Amino acid sequence: MSHPLLDQHRPLLEHALDTIATRGYWSAFAESPSPRAYGEGAPEAGRAAFEAHLGKPFELDQPGQCGWHDGETSPYGTPLGIRYPQSDPRILVRAATAAMPAWQALGAAGRTGICLEILQRLNRQSFEIAHAVMMTSGQGWMMAFQAGGPHAQDRGLEAVAYAWREMSFIPAESTWEKPQGKHPALVMRKHYEIVGRGVGVVIGCATFPTWNTYPGLFAALATGNPVILKPHGSVVLPAAITVRTIRAVLIENGLDPNLVTLCLPPDHQAAQALYTDPDVHSIDYTGGSAFGRWLLDHCRQAQVYAELAGVNSIVIDSTDDYPGMLRNLAFTLSLYSGQMCTTSQAIVVPAQGIDTNEGHKSFEEVGQDLAQAIERFLEKPETALAVLGAIQSDATLQRIDEAAGGGMGQVVLAPRALRYDDFPQARARTPALLACDARDTAHYAQEQFGPISFLVRAQDTAAALQLVEDLTRTHGALTLAVYTTRDDVRDAAIAASWRAKVALSFNLTGGVFVNQSAAFSDFHGTGGNPAANASYADSAFVANRFRVVQWRAHA
Repeated sequence: MSHPLLDQHRPLLEHALDTIATRGYWSAFAESPSPRAYGEGAPEAGRAAFEAHLGKPFELDQPGQCGWHDGETSPYGTPLGIRYPQSDPRILVRAATAAMPAWQALGAAGRTGICLEILQRLNRQSFEIAHAVMMTSGQGWMMAFQAGGPHAQDRGLEAVAYAWREMSFIPAESTWEKPQGKHPALVMRKHYEIVGRGVGVVIGCATFPTWNTYPGLFAALATGNPVILKPHGSVVLPAAITVRTIRAVLIENGLDPNLVTLCLPPDHQAAQALYTDPDVHSIDYTGGSAFGRWLLDHCRQAQVYAELAGVNSIVIDSTDDYPGMLRNLAFTLSLYSGQMCTTSQAIVVPAQGIDTNEGHKSFEEVGQDLAQAIERFLEKPETALAVLGAIQSDATLQRIDEAAGGGMGQVVLAPRALRYDDFPQARARTPALLACDARDTAHYAQEQFGPISFLVRAQDTAAALQLVEDLTRTHGALTLAVYTTRDDVRDAAIAASWRAKVALSFNLTGGVFVNQSAAFSDFHGTGGNPAANASYADSAFVANRFRVVQWRAHA
């Protein structure tokens, strides 16, 4: 199977295929925002491209426009003033369906080649996208560049690699010959066509508008499906830039650009009509559990890939690097103000305390020391700005205020409002750390999205492990971390992670953090507990997005 763009980008694809097989370190796209990686003038050009969007309508030349959307805001308090086309979802679905046959006719090689070209184009726009992600989601600059740009592109490439691998197992044609003894053999020619299931809808989230979007977007595209990208109403620009770039590549290759469109429905009813449209056959969603359950219950015509709320946990049994553990946890709880689906919420500690290389530490001492570590980590304003970013939603601010008032447990570390010189109107808060007993499940046994974490007092380590297993199996989790110097605890934790089907990290004290997930190596979610019914990425994430239709005839 070949296509000019696939031939051009084949080394990239082959490297991705090798890495998902070996699960070692590799990043296809440079994560450093350096001119050495992206060229002299790239940072300035990217910022200028972002600023050129401000205060203007974002034209996409899509069918079905019925108005303008102007509800996008910036957590940094910076006016954006961008208007985006609202579209009638029914017209976009019809346009996508009309564009599908030519996309299918390209074959797996053509589709994969074009997807790889799109990813390369997006990578060259990483600075523009980073500013868009930062100023709409509230991420700090470095996270916005890395997670919004190259890391998101890596995840998209990972999905393309899995899609290519699954599709490449299907030959285009074969000769079937059955011996008949003394009679002539039965000979058939068989043709196998990979056919996408139908229109895919990818619903963007407010906190990671590209990282959580690109896997489903590229998995659907590569397997032969049109895609309608429906961004969060307050975080639109990263999706709009992505859609404009994809449409440009499609046009350059003689394809209907309506294969990929941006949908901002005019009202709630129109949005529901999009999700339940009989021609929509896959939906990718990241966000709250209530709406996720609505999609699963009402969109029976579609395969729904859903990442929902969860309660990520840490068990601290013992450590041989107490300062390193505290530094690691301080960063973990501060990064992007806890607005990550992988951030730890319940830190479970035995009531009798823990053994460390600095002596025994009581439950109360662990809490006090962790609070001090967080304060030390964030004492420099430039560090706070870079790491915390800004609070994306009003609902998260309200939760922080509730935590500060003691409504969720004993306040060990109260959150503080910060003022950034560069962004005086930014909604910035430091983490809140609360203490409670294991029986106080009303406080910690539901996702409290944002910079809110709980020190949970358990009877002992065995009870702590049982608690986090029950939490994960009941409420879901994407991450679990355990600190221990004992082999029996390690073995028990591994067994619990298998039963609860959650990714597990041990004794993180250095430059790897539990809320980070590396493309090509880490499976983001297992699909085995209530936090997610799919994984970024594995074969199951792509294989159900296409069908094989055959025809046969006598040779």
